[in-house]
Amino acid sequence: MKRILFIFLVFTTFFNQTSTFGQHLTRDQVYDTIKEMPSFSNYYDNYFISGAPTNKAITKNNSDIKYQISFKQFVTRATLPLNSYLFLTYSQKAFWNVYSLSSPFEEINFNPGFGLGKPVFNKKGQIFGLAELKFEHESNGRNSLDSRSWNRITGAFHTPLGRRTILTAKAWLPIAYTENHSDLLDYVGLGELKVEHTILSNRLIADITIRKGLKDWKGAVSTKLFYKLFNNSGNQYLMLEWFAGYAESLIDYNQYTSMVRLGYVIKSTDLNILKSK
Repeated sequence: MKRILFIFLVFTTFFNQTSTFGQHLTRDQVYDTIKEMPSFSNYYDNYFISGAPTNKAITKNNSDIKYQISFKQFVTRATLPLNSYLFLTYSQKAFWNVYSLSSPFEEINFNPGFGLGKPVFNKKGQIFGLAELKFEHESNGRNSLDSRSWNRITGAFHTPLGRRTILTAKAWLPIAYTENHSDLLDYVGLGELKVEHTILSNRLIADITIRKGLKDWKGAVSTKLFYKLFNNSGNQYLMLEWFAGYAESLIDYNQYTSMVRLGYVIKSTDLNILKSK
């Protein structure tokens, strides 16, 4: 994990140093942009990817399809105190054992939430961050010993690092657990860091997300590479993902997994407001 992070940071630093800084949106431009945003949009990336493990022999029983749907609905637009806005979110992540006999779903995780968002400006009146405060529920919709659910208050801050890179720092305060996974925080920790870097403008993007559990080094690293096949394809990309660590799904949160998957993604444009003109 440390080696992967070091390589990515060196790579990011190199491109930032060889790029000039762009001009960020002003206060008026930001609020005008928020007013013009569609009420209903992507929140996290929506994707449909398939792959196999890297740490064991590949079989039809341990290869799968993973997909995610995620959306955001504006309730208000910068009309609350401090020019904040209210929004609702819903994300659903599924693991489909499509190559096994009868093609069962291994796990589906449901993640509804609601929160407040606020753009943050520097002394020049230019945007340099987006802050979010959310209440979230996450569960797998099962009962008895297979039930996995928890509630949390989540705070996140997104900020540009130069012209091509965005940093996201996220922390959460858990509120409730079900009785049969009281050690969940040992694997998901209390927060995560994500760095997204545009390698080739409007063509190639890479990101890495790191999460450390409270117990030893039981966390996770997720790396993704996005490639736009066609210039006129909007926010549609080909995505290569490598996930290594714990808690990719709730049902197996305490089991180590290492999966490489490839497929189609509709990339979220939620943070485009932070990118330079």
